[in-house]
Amino acid sequence: MALAAAVRAGRLRATDVVAAALARIRRVDRALGAFAEVWEEAAGARAAEVDARLAAGAHLPLAGVPIGVKGRHGLRVAAPLVAAGCVPVGATAVPGPGTPWQTWGLGAHGRTVNPWRADRTPGGSSAGAAAAVAAGLVPLATGADGAGSVRIPAAWCGVLGLKATNGRFPSADRTGLAAPGVLARHPADAAAYWRAMTGERAAPDGERGGAGCAASGVPPVAVFSAGLGFAVPDPEQWALARAAAVRLADSGAVRLLAGPEHAVRLRDPAAAWLALRAGGGGTAGGGAGAGTDGGADGAREVNDRRLAAFFARADLLLTPTTPHAPHGHDGPGDRYSTALTWAFNLSGHPALSLPAGFDTDGCPAGLQAVAAPGREALLLTLAEAAYAATGTP
Repeated sequence: MALAAAVRAGRLRATDVVAAALARIRRVDRALGAFAEVWEEAAGARAAEVDARLAAGAHLPLAGVPIGVKGRHGLRVAAPLVAAGCVPVGATAVPGPGTPWQTWGLGAHGRTVNPWRADRTPGGSSAGAAAAVAAGLVPLATGADGAGSVRIPAAWCGVLGLKATNGRFPSADRTGLAAPGVLARHPADAAAYWRAMTGERAAPDGERGGAGCAASGVPPVAVFSAGLGFAVPDPEQWALARAAAVRLADSGAVRLLAGPEHAVRLRDPAAAWLALRAGGGGTAGGGAGAGTDGGADGAREVNDRRLAAFFARADLLLTPTTPHAPHGHDGPGDRYSTALTWAFNLSGHPALSLPAGFDTDGCPAGLQAVAAPGREALLLTLAEAAYAATGTP
């Protein structure tokens, strides 16, 4: 990560980097509403500690990197990032009490707005995290994803959003549906997050699985599905995601399979997800046969089997991240923004939302990429290829 490298090399001081981030928050956040709390005093003290540790010879891979932490109680999940030198600057906004829909956020100065269009929501529930990253207040923010809560705001704010394999990191969610994640503007920053959280490199040598992988020089095999066999995304969301998938194929980053024989047909997971959430128990595992709660008509078990079969012959499943564009602050209406994301909270697969361009209203859209359990490195490699294909720095 370039910012941390500059701090480690002594070209920047952590105290100055964090002070600049806090100044940006003071200047912008009254209108944006991305932070529920800002920890100015604690952040300044932690930044000074980072500078002192570097002077004493400590190795801090993320030295001085300001981060937003999802919610007021998210510091525990961020502990590996803090150990790597990150400086939490505040708690990002999440939905307020009494909000029946989660694609919303409430900051210290009011509702969280989309940085691209203030009359639209940023998505949620990692609303403030996505808005803060998209607006350049912080380069990284932590999230948690129980139905799409990282991927949806990432798509609607035009940033990267990674949901880890369910169960890979500790989670307070007793249902097992939620997994930690990260929001970032640049793939290198998301990869730095992953290294700090796991000790792994973003693309381990020799990683294999499915029909191919980038590490072997063979493009990973991908299949694009507009609606996973049950959802009906708006035409513009479908077109933007499909165009992003084609750009990846044209750049050589993936080998895109097409044709009816490659169609992905899952069952609608809505009833199964809602039943599991309402029950507050069980697990949302990783892959075929995970869990025993069949939910509505066995949709979960059917989808687990079909996804296991899919990932035995392909590496990546690509879809639009959301079925529709960001809605206004009065609510989403009767459509589930989670239609294309929550199947992978039930199955436990890691998933990533990539920026896929802008619609005619000037709102960002996302391309979702799903990989087999444990293959987050492949998703991060794909993100690097996607940014390279579009010339995004």
